[in-house]
Amino acid sequence: MESAWQRFQPKGWDEYSLLDSGDGMKLERFGAVTVIRPEVTAIWHPALSRGEWKAQANAEFVQDGARSGHWKTYTKVPEHWTVTYDQRPLRLTFRLQLTRFKHVGLFPEQAANWHFIHQQVERLGQGAKVLNLFAYTGGASLAAKAAGAEVTHVDSIRQVVDWTHSNMELSKLEGIRWVVEDALKFVQREAKRGNRYHGIIMDPPTYGIVPGKGSRKWKLEDQLQNLLSSAGKLLEREHFVVLNTYSGLANSTLETMVRQAMPVANTACGDLILASDTGQLLATGSCLRASNAM
Repeated sequence: MESAWQRFQPKGWDEYSLLDSGDGMKLERFGAVTVIRPEVTAIWHPALSRGEWKAQANAEFVQDGARSGHWKTYTKVPEHWTVTYDQRPLRLTFRLQLTRFKHVGLFPEQAANWHFIHQQVERLGQGAKVLNLFAYTGGASLAAKAAGAEVTHVDSIRQVVDWTHSNMELSKLEGIRWVVEDALKFVQREAKRGNRYHGIIMDPPTYGIVPGKGSRKWKLEDQLQNLLSSAGKLLEREHFVVLNTYSGLANSTLETMVRQAMPVANTACGDLILASDTGQLLATGSCLRASNAM
């Protein structure tokens, strides 16, 4: 078994830039729109002044409490706009908007994973089946589909799945299978049905509410081992796994849990990193990649 620590960092994305960060905030450009958003891990001092930030920003997310807030606009911001990720062999287009949860519909640090997913699908060849759980607006789903995979995209929120469908069309792709369901329940049912996948991608939330009758709270530390064990039953002999978390769990913890739950030979753990134009390295989350042939 082999393991390695890595820095997972996207590079060369013309339509996205982390302009600066610090004092618990980040200044980002998504295409034609520049926003200021909270970022708890940016505990250093920013390189630019507050005045320089506001001079560049079109909008700022202002927190009203621990988990709520609103957008304050400084210029007119379109209801929707698009950005394109164009790094061979991938060309993916995303529709963005200001949401009430401070997100805009894209986690740019995930671009580092899209190439790995594309390469793994190409390695596995024609007929590779990929399952994307907690799939949000679908960058990983699009990367797998662009490589020719049969993709199943699972998210519990209908509006988010519809959003991904729009991104698929903008990216000139087709044929993704959409599932609106709780990810853990879906995985457990797939195991009973005997279905198998060559690639499983998971981006579980730290906290949440499981939708449906008798809704219950989701806490990652309580549910992750069950999720991994259930997902491990779906893996084909030739496979790959991507696990992202934004919970603060140590990389070594993720590796231990994945190795216990899944038949993986090689793993690479590390931080999801965004490098700012002013020199900071912003760690946004943790990532584990695993396969039986990397």
